[in-house]
Amino acid sequence: MYRYRTNILVVALIVTILILGSRPVTPGQSQTKLVKAKDGSGIVGYKDTPILPWCSYHVHDPDRPAPPKVTVDHGTPPSDAVILFDGANDLSQWQANDWIVEKGDLIATSGRLTTKQAFGDCQLHLEWMTPDPPQGHMFDRGNNGVMLMGLFEIQIYDSYTEKLYPDGQAASVYAQTPPMVDVCRKPGQWQSYDIIFFAPFFKGDTLEKPARVTVLHNGVLVHHNQEIYGPTGHRILPRYDKPIPPKLPLSLSAHNNPVRFRNIWIRPI
Repeated sequence: MYRYRTNILVVALIVTILILGSRPVTPGQSQTKLVKAKDGSGIVGYKDTPILPWCSYHVHDPDRPAPPKVTVDHGTPPSDAVILFDGANDLSQWQANDWIVEKGDLIATSGRLTTKQAFGDCQLHLEWMTPDPPQGHMFDRGNNGVMLMGLFEIQIYDSYTEKLYPDGQAASVYAQTPPMVDVCRKPGQWQSYDIIFFAPFFKGDTLEKPARVTVLHNGVLVHHNQEIYGPTGHRILPRYDKPIPPKLPLSLSAHNNPVRFRNIWIRPI
């Protein structure tokens, strides 16, 4: 008799769990009903939940705009990225320049390489390699830079070989902030930057928000939401002394050193 009652209780418990688990009931709320989005997308959600004060949508609101689909395959740029260089001879995304393409690599010569398109907030990926053996004076060895908006430099440099000041080594926000760690590879080895950049925001002539940057060097976090204190430059104190447009072209600098680049793409965000 005891086993029989125990079995009945177990069955009853399982049935109760199945029934309650199938009913979308939140503690403190009555049973709710799924509804479909008004745009016919087929997305389902709730309209009888609290409204989120920061966006005016209901919790689990089916009418909240869904993120656009972006496809990503291993080793290829996201489907919504702007391809700036993919190994071909096509430099149509860049302003006229004398940089060269050799065996699928983009090689710096002299003068900046600047995009035709302007960018502000963005995600940027690029790969670079300093010459092996190192070439030139120590200030020039592997010297280049990612010039966000043409104003804010993430340094490219042969920091494996040369012992330059920390705020000028590879992955530094040039002349402002050294990277948290040094992961620079030997000359002749490919390295990567993944950069998340937020442009400065001005209201009229007044700076409301400074630029900020997050950087991964060779997959390692070296800057996290780091404030950029103004346009970068050699031996200067940075400051925002005039308004900056929300978007400006991206540049790669050059110091007459044949730094190589490949797989450059950018996503406006």
